[in-house]
Amino acid sequence: MSTSLDAYPDAVRDAVARARERVSALHAELPRWGLVVWTAGNVSERVVVDPDAGPSERDLLVIKPSGVTYDELSPDAMVVCDLDGELVEGTRAPSSDTAAHAYVYRHMAEVGGVVHTHSTYATAWAARGEAVPCVLTMMADEFGGDIPVGPFALIGDDSIGRGIVETLRDSRSPAVLMRNHGPFTIGRDARAAVKAAVMVEEVARTVHVSRQLGEPLPIAQQDVDSLYARYQNVYGQR
Repeated sequence: MSTSLDAYPDAVRDAVARARERVSALHAELPRWGLVVWTAGNVSERVVVDPDAGPSERDLLVIKPSGVTYDELSPDAMVVCDLDGELVEGTRAPSSDTAAHAYVYRHMAEVGGVVHTHSTYATAWAARGEAVPCVLTMMADEFGGDIPVGPFALIGDDSIGRGIVETLRDSRSPAVLMRNHGPFTIGRDARAAVKAAVMVEEVARTVHVSRQLGEPLPIAQQDVDSLYARYQNVYGQR
């Protein structure tokens, strides 16, 4: 049974407050990059309850409330749930995708952020039930291969979460196209998951356009591996 946030130590409540700020700001990135319409889509972030012990099923998550437009969102509007998807703090019902997010956090300790959108091109691939093939160096860098397709699942319980975990557990990709639904992305934190959501739409669009012109050329697996290793371990500021 869930409890009130008042029952948690000051350090946890402070961490939740910071997560509310981050998650609220990151939701603004979804319409900015054209990934959502109206109230669709959501960002969540894990709050580790015991940093010394690391991520666990006792953690919390911060997520967007259900059916609220993006211009109404603020840190105070964000809701806090436990990893059973039960409301811990907030005045509104949590996102209808909360059970899916919670399932991912319970079963993938390395995940600190989850994002869901209905971005046009990535969702079009999901509607076909087709993986986006790794035919771009950008894809090799970011996804380490094809962007996989997850099974069809109904909204409302943790079925979507199970499909995400089953598909991504043995994949280097931080994105999955849930069949007939749309993309879900994961990351070490919410910002990384938002980046993956932006990138999955970009490559889905580019590969779609390429297919209109002809069959895209594949990249050899050893080159995919080399590109992925360089981007993940060398590229950027350290």
